[in-house]
Amino acid sequence: MARQAPVRDVAPTVQRLRLRYAKRGRLRFTSTRDFQRALERALRRTGVPMAYSQGFNPHPRISYTNAAPTGTASEAEYVELAVTSILDPELVRTALDAALPPGLDVLEVVEVRAPDFAERLQASVWVIELPQVEPETARAAVATFLAAETVEVQRLTKSGMRTFDARGPVVRLDVRTGDPEPAGETGTGAPCAILDVVVRHVTPSVRPDDVLAALRLVADLVPPVPSRVTRLAQGPLVADASVGAAMDAVTDPLAPDRSS
Repeated sequence: MARQAPVRDVAPTVQRLRLRYAKRGRLRFTSTRDFQRALERALRRTGVPMAYSQGFNPHPRISYTNAAPTGTASEAEYVELAVTSILDPELVRTALDAALPPGLDVLEVVEVRAPDFAERLQASVWVIELPQVEPETARAAVATFLAAETVEVQRLTKSGMRTFDARGPVVRLDVRTGDPEPAGETGTGAPCAILDVVVRHVTPSVRPDDVLAALRLVADLVPPVPSRVTRLAQGPLVADASVGAAMDAVTDPLAPDRSS
């Protein structure tokens, strides 16, 4: 006979809060699981009245959405909390930001007022810095990539090695010139190319390292040192009238919660 989970008196959820947080500096190397542990400790430390699940092992009701890969910085990570009391979102933001280590920074907290948040996360804006790569070299590689109909890359996933198209989901890919590395004992004074990328969210996801793999395949672009990657935004993908109908922009996914 199967064991039945004990019936517990669990306080009901009366409010849901959405958090936008950043991974910065050395904390970009934290995994999703590392952040989960840090957040749960911060919630206990600050006394946020969390709602809990039923069952043999009750756990706080926290939902994580579309986390950035380990090793990439981000200004647009999202998590949702279910709480048992009505709270002031700004007070929650201040308390959690103080309780988390510097580099895991809570930027904004809003009350959930509109459903289907995951469906709003249609695309991401990435910045990929390529130290010691000449901007003109990067532009030539990007032009070759954009001219291709498909560029198949491979990546090892939980279900094994997958082959997928890295070109189709790339909505925009531009190159600009970054500040050269400082010359001196530890610097080379070398140039730096910066890629501004908008990538539509698909399955399997196309990540910045997949875009770099595609550039290596089509144009033999191999940065001599590791790239630096930051996600600036993720949200709805809409036509950007300010730059022309053919261009696209990623807008604020929390706007429906504020407007409601």
